[in-house]
Amino acid sequence: MGETKRILVSLPESLLEEVDILAAMENRNRSEFIREAMRLYIRERKKMKIRESMKKGYLEMGTINAELAEMSLTAENECFLRYERKLKKCD
Repeated sequence: MGETKRILVSLPESLLEEVDILAAMENRNRSEFIREAMRLYIRERKKMKIRESMKKGYLEMGTINAELAEMSLTAENECFLRYERKLKKCD
């Protein structure tokens, strides 16, 4: 785990009681329980940032994809119209 440092944290009594109950249920001491809680919190924050970033990217790409689809449809329609004109000339 590396070097550890001691810190002082103030908690409301009700929260500390919950920590103690859960730590006892998991056969951990307060320090172990709080370290794990902090690791989980940090991991979840990182996941949330990644999700937000991905959401932003998907929204941006959605706009770009819609524009590309419209351009493609327009080009396809123009090709189809030219093809029909050439067919009429062949009659």
